[in-house]
Amino acid sequence: QEQLVESGGGLVQPGGSLRLSCATSGFVLDYYVIAWFRQAPGKEREGVSDISCSDGDTHYQDSVKGRFTISRDRNTVYLQMNNLKPEDTGVYYCAHAWGTLDSRHEYDVWGQGTQVTVSS
Repeated sequence: QEQLVESGGGLVQPGGSLRLSCATSGFVLDYYVIAWFRQAPGKEREGVSDISCSDGDTHYQDSVKGRFTISRDRNTVYLQMNNLKPEDTGVYYCAHAWGTLDSRHEYDVWGQGTQVTVSS
């Protein structure tokens, strides 16, 4: 059974850092793109960052460039979030799609989400 499990969320002050983890199982990660999405209250879900696990290519939403870093270590994908802002608050989800950043299927397996709250 393909599974993604997020962890690492929490409450942090503006300017602080968190590292989210997406533990994967049940599939060969090398063939997939893993993406991080987030959804703030009352807003639509948006893509934050993604990584092609076959070649290491990465992509970031403009609002997080220079602050967030996506990486992979064996069967876990991380999202290091620095200099967090209140607008980064939301539930963060990871998802997988077969392929690469240039050519992939739809995101079809999702984790349960982890809450990130940035507030003083």
